[in-house]
Amino acid sequence: MFKDNIFENTTIFITGGGSGLGKSMAEKLSGLGANIIIASRNLERLSQTAREITGRTGREVLALEHDVRNYRQLKHVLKEGIEHFGKIDALINNAAGNFISPTEKLSYKAFDTIVDIVLRGTYYTTLAFGKYWIKESIKGTILNIVTTYASTGSGYVVPSSISKAGVLNLTRSLAAEWGKHNIRLNAIAPGLFPTQGAWERLFPDERFIQKMTERIPLKRIGRHEELTHLAAYLLSPYSAYMTGEVITIDGGEWLAGAGEFNFLEELTTDDWDEWKKKGRR
Repeated sequence: MFKDNIFENTTIFITGGGSGLGKSMAEKLSGLGANIIIASRNLERLSQTAREITGRTGREVLALEHDVRNYRQLKHVLKEGIEHFGKIDALINNAAGNFISPTEKLSYKAFDTIVDIVLRGTYYTTLAFGKYWIKESIKGTILNIVTTYASTGSGYVVPSSISKAGVLNLTRSLAAEWGKHNIRLNAIAPGLFPTQGAWERLFPDERFIQKMTERIPLKRIGRHEELTHLAAYLLSPYSAYMTGEVITIDGGEWLAGAGEFNFLEELTTDDWDEWKKKGRR
């Protein structure tokens, strides 16, 4: 699908890159020739991930300990990445946090925790990288990982929902403002993609996964390579005229939930025949 080494001489910084989708994107982009920097709070896990990816792709992966909620630390991390690879060309805001709960059972600190990681962490990194690129006249690309409910809202994940909505708005707002600086911002809104940490927190009961899968028109969960292909495209020169967009990749889940009459999927052939007879009366 992509030319070999399409990201040669390109450095990509990924927050939350030690596991899950961040790790998968890091490996995909490294395999396409990119220099990769992965950052998160868990340096031990990051270092292990870096070694694993280098072992598979043969390319260096730099692991940097960083809490996205700490702007002062971010400036040092950014400087270290630039000194190591010469420059940084792209940013993937992937770090996130979430939990399922009735909203009235949450404390304000629970809200703060998610908002600080997802929204504050994203605009911190976006601001720092934007300032760097504008000052150095570098063409920059930002890819934000949001959710389908960033557009629709969703109960029981309200801190995440409002935070991801803010990230989506940030994507569109800065795409309009920073286009003159040759900085592009786009977003991916994933549906169900299995990641060990998130699934253990969000879906402790397997019945929830089964129920959610049944709602998806394609009747399955996503595969990591399907999302990483999309991420690679949005960061590549092939999408150079695209900015301010969000692409949903969820097997049709949110559309199925939004359509007023989509529940009719539950009807059997006999139900339809009976309905047709009633309609002729």
